[in-house]
Amino acid sequence: MLLKHDVLAGIESGRIGSVYRRWDQARVKAGSKLRTAIGVIEVVTVDAVEPETLTREDAVEGGFENVPDLVASAGSRGETLYRIRLRHVGPDPRVILRQTIPDEAGMTEIDRRLQRLDSTSKHGPWTRETLVLIGENPGLRAEDLAASVGREKLPFKLDVRKLKEMGLTESLLTGYRLSPRGEAIMKRLA
Repeated sequence: MLLKHDVLAGIESGRIGSVYRRWDQARVKAGSKLRTAIGVIEVVTVDAVEPETLTREDAVEGGFENVPDLVASAGSRGETLYRIRLRHVGPDPRVILRQTIPDEAGMTEIDRRLQRLDSTSKHGPWTRETLVLIGENPGLRAEDLAASVGREKLPFKLDVRKLKEMGLTESLLTGYRLSPRGEAIMKRLA
């Protein structure tokens, strides 16, 4: 579930406690956690609601002045309107990981994981090439990075997410950059 930056800021400050989506079936589950630009958000509840039962208080909790604007924000990906109550639970653990420079054993483990990703890839080795590409082009759009190595944008982005999970890269508003952890790995691999 994608959340706009202003909605994330509202959730982080406590001003927004719910978002609404129109789906054919719920796409998130209560208790699940979402990693976002502001940290980890927990899905507290997911309930189908009838638009005519919504109140101005519901609108305000969703970050709107009135119910029609709230309902309009829900999109049109289905017939059922869902209220998703959310709460900010803390920082993304990857933020700390990105700042942590591993010791020799940690470096060896990261190198082993990169080799495993390369060896199981259907499109061949990609990890080092992608790290170099991001390191040389911080902030460049994913689409442009992917095109520069002859890849499609979405599969490329999925691969970059694997590097992000390891704390090696971080997303910017546009594009990516190497984290301090990623820079340390690149120095070792050079």
